[in-house]
Amino acid sequence: MDRSLEEIEGDVWGEPPAGATRLVATVHELRRRPVGQLAVEDLRTLVGQQVGLDVVVPMVLDLLAAEPLAEGDFYPGDLLAATMRVPVEYWRAYPSWAARLRDIVDAVDVDDEYLRREISAFRGRGY
Repeated sequence: MDRSLEEIEGDVWGEPPAGATRLVATVHELRRRPVGQLAVEDLRTLVGQQVGLDVVVPMVLDLLAAEPLAEGDFYPGDLLAATMRVPVEYWRAYPSWAARLRDIVDAVDVDDEYLRREISAFRGRGY
């Protein structure tokens, strides 16, 4: 867990392009950080941008299994919401991970209406 996404994937992005948005600059920086040092918000950002999924999704699923409503910078459950928004094609390529996410979603107790809608949309996509 002391290697970065760039090291694990063997794909160095380098510095963000001139004039890059803060989000783009953040993603570039996160790709250079050791994955063991990624916080919930970092994981939410990477998953939301669909960057490094093959590396971060197993980490995210472990985290969500222990704390389904893990919170980045936005709201309780924002990591779960970002993970549920990963395209269905990705989950089809990793059916055991999709099953694990379904189990997490099925077990979560949600009071928040927004997160309930996210869960409903996730289920509506055929998971």
